[in-house]
Amino acid sequence: MTIEALQNRAEQFLRDAGILPVITVDSVDQGRRIAEALLEGGLTSLELTLRTPAALETLAALKKELPGIVIGAGTVLDETHIRQSIDTGADFLVTPGTPPALAEALARAAIPAVPGGATPTEFLQLMAHGFRCCKLFPANAVGGLAMLKGLAGPIASLKLCPTGGISEANAGEFLAQPNVLCIGGSWMVPKEWLAAREWSKVRDSAAKAASIIAGARASR
Repeated sequence: MTIEALQNRAEQFLRDAGILPVITVDSVDQGRRIAEALLEGGLTSLELTLRTPAALETLAALKKELPGIVIGAGTVLDETHIRQSIDTGADFLVTPGTPPALAEALARAAIPAVPGGATPTEFLQLMAHGFRCCKLFPANAVGGLAMLKGLAGPIASLKLCPTGGISEANAGEFLAQPNVLCIGGSWMVPKEWLAAREWSKVRDSAAKAASIIAGARASR
C-alpha cells in the first residue's frame, strides 16, 4: 500500500475517533477494563502507549478480545517498536516526535502512521516524506490553539491530532479548529481512577467525551 493510501486510512481513523484516549497500562487486565469502559462510554478508538512492560501483551489481547476497537500504538520510538506494534496487531502508529531515521522507517511501515512534531519545520519535513496527518505534541506547551491557528494558513493541507495538556474543558475548542482531525487526551483515564478501579468513572467521562465530539461535529 502506498503512503498516500496509508495516510488516507490514518485520516479516517483519526476522524472517526474524534477524541483519542491516551492510555498507559500496568497489566493486561487493567487495559481490558479501561478499554471496556471506554467502549461503554462510546469511544471506539484509543492510543496505547508503549511505556510499560505490559503494553504489547495488552495490545495483542485487546485486538483479539475486542475486535471492534481501533488501537494506535503510541510512544513509538524506533524500528523495533514499529515491528512489535505491527506484529501484535496495532491499527496505526503514533510517535511523540520524529527524527529523520524514524520518519523514514514510518514511511516504509505496512500500517498507517501519525508522526509527532512540534514546529513548522518538523511538519514540513514530515510532509516531504509523504505524511499529512500528524500529531502536534506537546500541544499546549508549544502554543495550543494559537499554534494550530498559526499553522492553518501556511500549511493548509496539514491535518493534526493535538495531544498534551488538553482537557474536558477545552476539548471542544480544539475540535472546532479546521485543521484538527482528532485530539488526544488522558483526562478520562486519570491514574487515581485506575488505581481505585473506578471503571464507571472512566465510562462516564468517555460518554462526556463522546458528547463533546458530537457537539463539535454538529457545529462544523
